[in-house]
Amino acid sequence: MSDPIIGIDLGTTNSEVAVVQDGRPQVLEVDGGKLLPSVVGLADDGTLLVGQAARNQYTLYPERTIRSVKRRMGEDVHLSLGEQSYRPQEISALILKRLKRAAEEALAQPVAKAVITVPAYFSDAQRQATRDAGELAGLEVVRIINEPTAAALAYEADHEGARTILAYDLGGGTFDVSVVRMSGEVTEVLASHGNNQLGGDDFDARLVQHVLDYLRDKEDVEVGENRGALARIQRACETAKIALTDAPYARIDEEYLLEHDGRAVNLSLEIDRGDYESMIEGYVDETLEAVHIALKGAGLAVSDLDEVLLVGGATRTPLIQRRLEEILGMQPRAEVDPDLCVSTGAAIQAAVIAGEQVASVLVDVTPYTFGTSALGELDGELYPYTYVPVIRKHTPVPTTKSEAFRTLQDGQASIDVRVYQGEDPDALSNTEIGAFRVEGLSDVPAGNLIVMTFSLDIDGILEVTAREKRTGLEKAITIDNATARFEAHELDAARERLSALIEGEAERVSEDGTGASSEAGERREAVQARALVEKAERLMADANAEDKEDLVNLVETVQDALAANDMAALEPAVAELSDLVYYLES
Repeated sequence: MSDPIIGIDLGTTNSEVAVVQDGRPQVLEVDGGKLLPSVVGLADDGTLLVGQAARNQYTLYPERTIRSVKRRMGEDVHLSLGEQSYRPQEISALILKRLKRAAEEALAQPVAKAVITVPAYFSDAQRQATRDAGELAGLEVVRIINEPTAAALAYEADHEGARTILAYDLGGGTFDVSVVRMSGEVTEVLASHGNNQLGGDDFDARLVQHVLDYLRDKEDVEVGENRGALARIQRACETAKIALTDAPYARIDEEYLLEHDGRAVNLSLEIDRGDYESMIEGYVDETLEAVHIALKGAGLAVSDLDEVLLVGGATRTPLIQRRLEEILGMQPRAEVDPDLCVSTGAAIQAAVIAGEQVASVLVDVTPYTFGTSALGELDGELYPYTYVPVIRKHTPVPTTKSEAFRTLQDGQASIDVRVYQGEDPDALSNTEIGAFRVEGLSDVPAGNLIVMTFSLDIDGILEVTAREKRTGLEKAITIDNATARFEAHELDAARERLSALIEGEAERVSEDGTGASSEAGERREAVQARALVEKAERLMADANAEDKEDLVNLVETVQDALAANDMAALEPAVAELSDLVYYLES
């Protein structure tokens, strides 16, 4: 076996080490996890701590703990660690040395060479400091590569053709955005912009401040310099931030947080994703401004981009993904773990230098978007079947995502839940793959919160749950082979289109484009009519004899119009049936 070359992401908040084995990149475990906190400290007895143990003591003993050393690389400074002081390169070397040892344990052989990544905006001094740190750790740094380049390699190890990529990298402590052009074996960073003092840690700080304000206003408590309480609040806020990635709410519960005026203070607070996003919106706006600056620096327009890649753990924030899609007009790619894609790319570069063959990164993702419908704005107007994506396409599986919805009427006793696959903003233009009703909701004013949870496993089984937040009342549906079912639908639709084309029955689009929209409109009306018929049939069981007879007659009229594809007759029949259904439901 040839001497291995490892790939290292020396991060501000976390660091990782990866290697290519049997042609595929693999991120190695360090102390039981793939992320090693980039923190160095000294224990009470002077023992060196690197990683999670050092991170755990930071808030309590900041005088003997160093974090975010990457921000100081290239500076002529000394950092205090207990009674001694060290250069940034020396502290970074301790982190690199721990990663080196983890690689040697995993590979069962010595490791002496590495590819190390740095931000694209790093200066020559910062890059040299990184090389020095590697040498201090006992590593020959065979290559320093830019983080966006590494991320691009992780996504496209066997890419072909030229593409222009925007890498949006938001980690725990730093942010940068780079425009990268990939062509054959050449990867070139065209422009970069960023802020090495902005990251997910700042998101945590906003949540911490929110909690401190709450304790001051609601409990009349000032946490002040109580390091133990602050440490618990910081850890709880980080946990809540992570939870808000996939859920609309998160709770922060800390019993006996501290003692105040002879009483124990308990912290119990719920964080709403919308409120959290308002707290961090200014930071997100700053990153989006950097996106435009980088594009301008590269002399490119948004339309020149082929792909957007998400790098760094903080990019899991739904607000970031949503805003990027809005301004760039494409869904960012995040199927490779944002925390690990840089180290994966570094390992790929290392393997290329070593002359090894590298296959694509293998990731199981959902090929389609799954969601539901709700009253929302579509084309500038309120529309009852606005599509609400819950699990977006290209999301790694298994996955669980939740969204919150509110009832529209006072005393609303039930809701109908419809599950769709597809990408169209009009839910009725997507494929309905399941439906169920939740009954017995609380008799409360409009705005009763319903939490919808979608869970998709690796076998394509989708479970959808609707839960009334205030009572826990819930109902669920399980849809087997959710992804395969849509593939079969697409195949059938393709057959129909080809058959119509062969038989000369395909509708032509008129010069003003009305043909296609007319067809879509008729299809939407037909789906709405069938949904209305289903609702009417459910109401028959509880209707009196007279109303039941009217329901039966109107349902038959609607069904006859649908069968005959008579849209002129369908519209008045649906309107009349809709009025009767509304009357009976009221």
